[in-house]
Amino acid sequence: MWQLHQFPLCPFSRKIRLLMGEKNIAYDLVRVDPWAASDDFYNLNPAGRTPVLVNSEKGITLADSRAIAEYLEETVEKSPMINGTAPGRAEIRRLVALFDENFYADVTAPLLNERMKKRIVLRQPPDSRALREAMRMAHGHLDYMDWLIDNRPWLAGSTMSLADLAAAAQISVADYLGGIDWAGHEQTRGWYAVFKSRPSFRPLLSERMDVIKPPAHYALVDG
Repeated sequence: MWQLHQFPLCPFSRKIRLLMGEKNIAYDLVRVDPWAASDDFYNLNPAGRTPVLVNSEKGITLADSRAIAEYLEETVEKSPMINGTAPGRAEIRRLVALFDENFYADVTAPLLNERMKKRIVLRQPPDSRALREAMRMAHGHLDYMDWLIDNRPWLAGSTMSLADLAAAAQISVADYLGGIDWAGHEQTRGWYAVFKSRPSFRPLLSERMDVIKPPAHYALVDG
């Protein structure tokens, strides 16, 4: 049995949970709080970051969400998420990098710092200017997603792919933290509503942090 060492509001953990859900891979969750990771966790991943996927019976330990995703794509045939032609696969990987790196740096990471780390770890109020800037940057990313959805059935092409999972993971965390204003982004909102209705996504929508509550619309399929 796989064990996924993860944190509920880690978008990279969420990406792997979505992928494993789509591929129908059974796993147990092991929570790792980023501000209180143990020595045992650092032994699994010296970088100290979630997610880490472990199969003790097989002696396999995998770290880094993109490396984990590639491993699962190579070893589990069901529901391939990096598929199509070589240019198509390159486009999927380009968009995964865009969401993992740019969206995370511009939107998700600042929101996590202001609304989670400052509250739970630093015991400080959030910086309203940083929050406004993260939401402004989110609009730019959603504009680009609107354009993609206007021109393709899914973000990277004709079928759902790892690019969609990466985007949904980032947006779900930002939305939980109240950092997404859906006004003017009906294309992306519709795409996201489809994702929220998928069985792989439902466990994420039901989870709650102890002291941080999401907006009322967070768990609504059409919210």
